Amino acid sequence: MQVTETLSDGLKRAYAIVVPAADIESRRLARLTSLGKQLRLPGFRPGKIPMPVVKQRYGVAVAAEIADEQVNEATRKVVEDNGLRPALQPKIEGVDADAAKASPAVDLTFQIEMEVLPEIPMPDFGSIALTRKKAVVAAEKIDEAVANLAARQRNLVELTDEDLAARGDNQGAIDGDVLTVDFLGKIDGVPFDGGAASDIDVDIGGTGFIPGFAEQLVGAKAGEERTITVTFPAEYNAAHLAGKEATFDVTVKQLRKSVPATIDDELAQKMGLESLDELRTAITERMQAEYDQIARMRLKRALLDALTDLASFPTPETMTNMEFDQIWQRIVADKEAGKLDAGDQGKDDDTLRAEYRAIAERRVRLGLLLNDIGRINGLSVSPEEMNRAIRAEASRYPGQEAQMMELFRKYPQVAENIRGPIYEDKVVDFVLELANVTDEIVSIEELSQEPEEATAPADAPVSEATE
Repeated sequence: MQVTETLSDGLKRAYAIVVPAADIESRRLARLTSLGKQLRLPGFRPGKIPMPVVKQRYGVAVAAEIADEQVNEATRKVVEDNGLRPALQPKIEGVDADAAKASPAVDLTFQIEMEVLPEIPMPDFGSIALTRKKAVVAAEKIDEAVANLAARQRNLVELTDEDLAARGDNQGAIDGDVLTVDFLGKIDGVPFDGGAASDIDVDIGGTGFIPGFAEQLVGAKAGEERTITVTFPAEYNAAHLAGKEATFDVTVKQLRKSVPATIDDELAQKMGLESLDELRTAITERMQAEYDQIARMRLKRALLDALTDLASFPTPETMTNMEFDQIWQRIVADKEAGKLDAGDQGKDDDTLRAEYRAIAERRVRLGLLLNDIGRINGLSVSPEEMNRAIRAEASRYPGQEAQMMELFRKYPQVAENIRGPIYEDKVVDFVLELANVTDEIVSIEELSQEPEEATAPADAPVSEATE
């Protein structure tokens, strides 16, 4: 096999390949001979089928098979002999299928084109200075969470004459009360499907009804009848009602007040815990886990920003094009739907393309850097980690867990979408161990506040190295 390098420009490589006719013919003859010994054809003894017959029946198929093998072997040999790391699958061009089938065989010629991964210098991780903002759950936040829980475990108590008298002139429904009502909805005086109900509880000051419905029942009393007018939201899920004005004939049947559950051990027991202290501990642990997750996301974003600033190598054009195409499809869809980010509105397509092309390049560069950090340092995702992640993903679909597990088994490429984030987190944790990280205790409000300039190249394309 003759290999001639025809292009070496930046990350682009191209090679002209010539497989001599003699090599093709010897392989073809060996394959046909082996095949002839295995065939069973009417009129011929096993293993005694004449070669002309074998060639006539299977020569074309064997020639195509040999040609495919030669192309694959040549590609593999070019990559290995030159120590190349292709960015994507090498591109094969110029294979003459008719020449491969010719008899006698002729030289097989074709071209291999590819982009290779760049040399990626490793940053000095110790020079990366980061601040990890952390928040501790405050006692008042726990009190607030317990109070909200007690409110959700409320009791509805019918208002007594004394309760109503204590309200003075306004003895009807006020915020916090619950009315039990029957109603009939109409559009242009005609009842519509789904517009009637009986014994429905309406929280005054709460949510769950069309805007303006509960508000117009403030002051209503048991036994009272009212007709209210509301307008369905434009995005209402029933298309035949969206944006339309409707009236509702409402009959109030009962007026009750909402009394939060008593904050005691009994409340905790309703939640499956033994005591109020145990309930407060559980709430604290849950809230602290949420705070810690926010802190990690902030620290990871800061680290990715820092790594991006330290990365200064070229990116393969094909990879950048693929990443940009994915981004641009989303931009076009957002633009057509009128959902373009405020910062992008008013910009022409050329400006947007240039900006998002830079983002695509930055994402690819960061992804390559993270991948190389993991490859060089032997990081990988173990089968046990993958199995746990797959089971966790399947559990997000209650009742369909078995089908999801079968999907992951049948289509391994789907599971690869789970592997990427796990691998990325491993690389991030590795770098954080080496970086100069200083902890700072802040309030949850400060921790949750978005940075003034969020420049982190999120969703960098990262995959576990398999070399």
